[in-house]
Amino acid sequence: MLVLFQSKSAAEVLMFAQHARPILLAAGKTFDTPGLPERGVITRAQLDTAIAGIEALVAADPGHDDASGDHDETVEHPIAQPVGMRRRAWPLLTMLRLAREKGEDVTWEPAPSW
Repeated sequence: MLVLFQSKSAAEVLMFAQHARPILLAAGKTFDTPGLPERGVITRAQLDTAIAGIEALVAADPGHDDASGDHDETVEHPIAQPVGMRRRAWPLLTMLRLAREKGEDVTWEPAPSW
């Protein structure tokens, strides 16, 4: 399932549910089911905790996001490299920070099937 994150202060963020779940768990959300609830909210009161939790998750990730700037031909093409937590969480983390600045909530729901 694709999840659509929305806030009035930022562009929408689209993410697979299986990638969103660990990020939301780090943000302090708890779920009774193994999957992700279809809809949810990170309220403006929860934003500081959510941001700190996601930043801690990113910092703890051994990651594959080393942007050394080297153009060594022996390095895998970027499309073949695994995506680390830093890159995966960055759009949502940016949205949360902007929402905090504006005092707005962030919601998620299933993405529409176009």
